[in-house]
Amino acid sequence: MFFEKDLAQIEERGSSLSEVELQIKNFQTGFPFLKVVKAATIGDGIIKLNQSQIEHFSRLYETNLPNKKVVKFVPASGAASRMFKSLFSFMESYKGTDKDQAKLESDQGFQSVFNFFQRIEDFAFFDELQEALKDHGSISELIEQKKHALIVEYLLTEKGLDYGSLPKGLLAFHSYGDTSRTPALEHLVEAANYGTTKGGKAYLHLTVSPEHRQKFTSHINAKKTSIEDHFGVSIDVSYSEQKPSTDTIAVDLENQPFRESDGTILFRPGGHGALIENLNEIDADIVFIKNIDNVVPDKIKGITYTYKKALAGVLLDFQHKIFHYLSVLENNQDVDLAEIESFLEKEICLLPPSGYSSYSKTEKVSYLKNKLNRPIRICGMVKNEGEPGGGPFWAENNDGSVSLQIAESAQIDQNDPTQNSLMQNATHFNPVDLICSFKDQNGNAFNLLKYRDPQTGFISGKSKDGKELKAQELPGLWNGAMSDWNTIFVEVPIETFNPVKTVNDLLREQHQN
Repeated sequence: MFFEKDLAQIEERGSSLSEVELQIKNFQTGFPFLKVVKAATIGDGIIKLNQSQIEHFSRLYETNLPNKKVVKFVPASGAASRMFKSLFSFMESYKGTDKDQAKLESDQGFQSVFNFFQRIEDFAFFDELQEALKDHGSISELIEQKKHALIVEYLLTEKGLDYGSLPKGLLAFHSYGDTSRTPALEHLVEAANYGTTKGGKAYLHLTVSPEHRQKFTSHINAKKTSIEDHFGVSIDVSYSEQKPSTDTIAVDLENQPFRESDGTILFRPGGHGALIENLNEIDADIVFIKNIDNVVPDKIKGITYTYKKALAGVLLDFQHKIFHYLSVLENNQDVDLAEIESFLEKEICLLPPSGYSSYSKTEKVSYLKNKLNRPIRICGMVKNEGEPGGGPFWAENNDGSVSLQIAESAQIDQNDPTQNSLMQNATHFNPVDLICSFKDQNGNAFNLLKYRDPQTGFISGKSKDGKELKAQELPGLWNGAMSDWNTIFVEVPIETFNPVKTVNDLLREQHQN
């Protein structure tokens, strides 16, 4: 299956033959479905904070903030091309004929494109696009002349703004008078407002693609000082890239290595789960994780700040309790385990395996210490209003225990009526709003790679150069890559979740100033 040159290629990527062989085996056997026990709901796996609790936990966070190192961790390598899918299709087919114009104005399939042009002046990138097109006339004149395709060409290609090949984090999302901000800059502002620690320092870490790293650094360096001056803080921005060693092998339909025309093996990015390696290298007491496109203008950031602080306070509260119980277990041989068992089951929502009651006291102590002494994550959950994404569930683990997990639909057996019903009736979904701590009570960092479930990957069908192939993604960052963490779900308002999946999402009221 592998030749000498293949082994050299694998080694050069920083991987190992055993890892690649395991990936091949996963293609052959497939990944098992996650066994969902029930959906997490308010009062049964999801905490709903009242106003008094929000204020209490926010104060707890703010009180402890000066002595903590806080980092905002933002996966920012996502390409913007999918945002413009309808515009790419339009650009290729629209020729400016009367028939094309009628189709643009009446065809349901082009409704989003029609809306785009109707409100083009409401986009934060309008002035920049107008400048790029100045040699051809104003945008309003071009629309009148039915040169819609030219406008799109200057938006998406290197003739103009080149938005079709940029990462989402570098697009102008929000207008502020005569200037605008990209998602990258909005995350800088967020870091300044809820992550500033002792000495007025805030930290932002972006994971980026190698080809876009220089663009990110140039863009942020040009704007960072003005944001720092405005908020009176110093922001340390760092970057990392997805490691080539986390790429996974692609195979053909017979599960043989898929080879390029030159005979080399095709490796593909392993999905956002690969970023657990990047997260593992972050030195911080508290880490906020949020997607690059989930940002809003300043006018409605307040509720985001409120809940970020409250959830961070919940994290510190649970951390304090966990450290206390670990200390009790380590220093008191005669400890009554009932209180700690109740804490694990009722507050951490971790149910022991069926044989736990027959364990000796020594075995129970060892089990409890092992379950308590893990990374912690507080996960904001929003009410399910039809948005795509994973959801919060109680699920069975490999050791027979049951705990809270974020599960994607692909992880659940939808051909099983019971499992499918549990998925369909979930009340909440995952907006990727995590606050994490991965240091133990002695301040030592956990090795996050030890707390993954390797059996929660994904296999999908793709194609390359007209040939079908199968691709494999690693366990998702907030799915299998964090499956063995202590997990707490907290409801957050839908107003804190405003992703931009298509360009017209920027026309929503939440993204307009």
